[in-house]
Amino acid sequence: MKSILGIGNALTDILAILPDSNMLETFNLSKGSMQHVDAETGNKIWEILKEFGIKYVAGGSAANTIATTAILGMRSAFIGKVGLDEIGSLYKSNQKQNGIESKLLRGKAPSGRSMVLITEENSERTFATYLGAALELEPEDLNPNDFDGYDYFHIEGYLVQNQRLIRRAVEIAKSKGMIISLDLASYNVVESNRAFLHDIVENYVDIVFANESEAEAFTLKSPREAIDDLAKVCKIAVVKIGKDGSMVKSGDEFHIIEPWPANPIDATGAGDTYAGGFLYAHSMGMPLEICGQVGSILAAKVVEVIGSKIDIPRWKDAKKELRALMGVAEG
Repeated sequence: MKSILGIGNALTDILAILPDSNMLETFNLSKGSMQHVDAETGNKIWEILKEFGIKYVAGGSAANTIATTAILGMRSAFIGKVGLDEIGSLYKSNQKQNGIESKLLRGKAPSGRSMVLITEENSERTFATYLGAALELEPEDLNPNDFDGYDYFHIEGYLVQNQRLIRRAVEIAKSKGMIISLDLASYNVVESNRAFLHDIVENYVDIVFANESEAEAFTLKSPREAIDDLAKVCKIAVVKIGKDGSMVKSGDEFHIIEPWPANPIDATGAGDTYAGGFLYAHSMGMPLEICGQVGSILAAKVVEVIGSKIDIPRWKDAKKELRALMGVAEG
């Protein structure tokens, strides 16, 4: 079986469901966006969230994707940086429990955390992220030997806060002949770094994952037109269109993937999990349409739980559905 290495911000998600958008307005957080906050602001938000009841989950976009591939049985590893604290230790322990070959480094700052504010009226997620030690991951930390033996390399767009790091990472991956995938992460990340991301996609990336707003920010076109443009600059383009499913295109091959039935309560991690399922199926040599359907099945499971991790009963159901779809034995 093929293997995958991911790199991203090692963040612990702190999830809370809010009754309205008042808190977002208080901290000038644009609904549906991901915004960085300093330690002081992050601590203030954290304290307020405790009033609503919070849940802690080891997260981070690329780490969520890698956790998915690992649980599916694909050899999976992750590069990131955490602090010398309890959250960092729990993060590493969680990765090992999921079967991930953890390549976590230790930084000086506290471990990063992402406050996930879920607005109850539409389950939309807004992220207030304190990067902490995750921000200390530098190009000089990357050891080319750590890339050896892996077939895929997955990177999250949130790392764009350190463009040198992304460029060094994809340079190493390309030199190793790896299949490189990129999740564009967030529309405001794309808007602020459009030229850089275009350069990376056009010169290094094989598979791009984007949602509607990210695809529009990247191409300045509607999602349907955006996927055509994306497919011209990479081998495979995936645009997720929420409740309407997703679109997959490679060259002249185009598929609309219907959404899998679900009772959604929280969309946290849906895109990351979709990417994990897609990459797993792709590594198994599945046709593009099946890859998209695998991603859709897993995304449908994760939106039925609070947080970015599918629970054990839903994993059992998902694996049965994947066996029926792919015709292969699941672990």
